[in-house]
Amino acid sequence: MNLIPEIKPGQSLELLKELHILTRDGKINQDSRRKLKQVYHLYQFIEPLLNDLKTNEQFLKVVDHGAGKSYLGFILYDLFFKNLSEGEIFGIETREELVKKSQQLAQHLKFPRMKFLNLSVEESITSDLIPTDVGMVTALHACNTATDDAIDFGLKKNSKYFVLVPCCQAEVAAELRKTKNKMIGKSFFTEMWRHPIHTREFGSHITNVLRCLKLEAHGYQVTVTELVGWEHSMKNELIIAQYKDLPRKNAQDKLKLLIQELGLEDLKQRFLN
Repeated sequence: MNLIPEIKPGQSLELLKELHILTRDGKINQDSRRKLKQVYHLYQFIEPLLNDLKTNEQFLKVVDHGAGKSYLGFILYDLFFKNLSEGEIFGIETREELVKKSQQLAQHLKFPRMKFLNLSVEESITSDLIPTDVGMVTALHACNTATDDAIDFGLKKNSKYFVLVPCCQAEVAAELRKTKNKMIGKSFFTEMWRHPIHTREFGSHITNVLRCLKLEAHGYQVTVTELVGWEHSMKNELIIAQYKDLPRKNAQDKLKLLIQELGLEDLKQRFLN
């Protein structure tokens, strides 16, 4: 029986120790408690989607981009995949040392359907180590354009679901700064990013707006919500998208107009492809 109330029944205490959520003597500190709360909260959103994918085991394949130490992948496997005979999790990470550590940990824990690949996004799209179609693409705190790369991967792999928690969206803000002098005065709307701090914050916000419109322009139904309270993380915007083959033209038109209105023509290729 688990002595710590936060730990779910049947969860691997050894895994939580390896992820440094629990200490070697099985205790948990306040920082780890917050981290665990965040992961569990995200799992509450993901579990129903996995149950939907489970109805067709062919698509019970999750690809986690920018996996890092694969906290999310290991927790998903431990809570959901461990007791199933089907389903795979692929962790995609460009840092070879993290990939090797995750591979060793999966082998140690006897999690055979976890695979970790030292690939870039571009390489992962064409790799024969990843199925042609996947059920879900996740990207947890993937920095700057890594979230966009994960979206592009999922679109090419016909992913039914996206679960994204973006982080450090700097590309659009940089473009807004570059075109600010040209755009100021064209419309009252430019006051939204005239001051530097507003440029940064507005750029971060509008990045996710553009991402949502891009997903809608590919037929997805998109929901945006808060992952956890602000006291736990400032990077907590959660984007969930489900493919429903919805009409695309309205979202496509809005996306084009927004890019034009903001002077982001140099980024058209990223959001309109």
